[in-house]
Amino acid sequence: MSNIETGIGKMTPATTRRKRLSQNQVAWIGLIVLLVLLPTSATPFHLDIASQIFIAGIGALALMVLTGIAGQISLGHSGLMAAGAFTTGILYKEAGAGIWITLPASVVAGAVIGLIFGLPSLRLRGIYLAMSTLALHFLVIYLGGEYEFASGASTGIFLDPPVVFGFEIYDGYAWYYVLLALVAGTYWGCRNLLNSKTGRAWEALHANETAAEALGVQVANYKLLAFVITSGIASFSGALFAYYQNFVSVEAFTLFLSIQYIAMIIIGGMGSLPGALLGAVFVTLVPYFVEWLMEAVPYIGLDITTVSSASYAAFGLLMILFLVFEPSGLTGIWKRLVGQFASPSKREDTP
Repeated sequence: MSNIETGIGKMTPATTRRKRLSQNQVAWIGLIVLLVLLPTSATPFHLDIASQIFIAGIGALALMVLTGIAGQISLGHSGLMAAGAFTTGILYKEAGAGIWITLPASVVAGAVIGLIFGLPSLRLRGIYLAMSTLALHFLVIYLGGEYEFASGASTGIFLDPPVVFGFEIYDGYAWYYVLLALVAGTYWGCRNLLNSKTGRAWEALHANETAAEALGVQVANYKLLAFVITSGIASFSGALFAYYQNFVSVEAFTLFLSIQYIAMIIIGGMGSLPGALLGAVFVTLVPYFVEWLMEAVPYIGLDITTVSSASYAAFGLLMILFLVFEPSGLTGIWKRLVGQFASPSKREDTP
């Protein structure tokens, strides 16, 4: 008898899936080990960039769930982060509240704002929904600016390093591990959420709201739930940003920040949680790459205005290129590379 007839030497679909799962587990374990050991050979500058990426990753995961999974457009991400940052700053300045109060309060504030500004999603779609979320950004920034003026903190609100279990978090190494744990926890929570009934309902909404409603999905409830949960996560990332910078100001939360987060989920790959993290890495590094490139090219004046303008142009160009030539983003590129390096036998055995 041949191997095909006896089944000897033949990889069944179940065997292939188990092997693929094992390879994924090995890859994740390797990544975790690498991230844990990275600070041992990193400079303070590199640790700072990594911490920025982790904070951006939390915000990008929130927007990916809202837009990439649930299909709800938002231009108010920067405003939600500002809400979390100002909630933290105000509670610290006015009441001397610690991190165990300010972080949950920031999440609640973001969730409430998400509920209020999620209501228009029940009637608005497309560009009209985007405009309503844009109003959220301007409203939060206006209120934050008014508070700065009224409280005499025209230059912003300063925060002391947070204290967790008696330990003050102030150096780059401590922040690196804290933010690494938080972005990992956020990813884990989002992954479990998408594998639940709620996640499947959001995917159905994204595909076709009418069909989802016909299948029994409570469209209004799940839309609002998407705004509430993701707004809380975005506000949480804003609070972390405030603590990390030891400073809160409306100038840190421009409309361009919202554009950056949209670029993260587009470049990373819409609908993919790993894509949100890849996009956060890519977009966070773009300004540094632009600055390095401008320093390397002779006869180009290097100043803040020039670098900022070049970064704006780079983001716009990258978003257009990915939308036109690579709609699946960095996630799609990664999957193709893995497929090309896989042996022909593996590809034939894959169901």
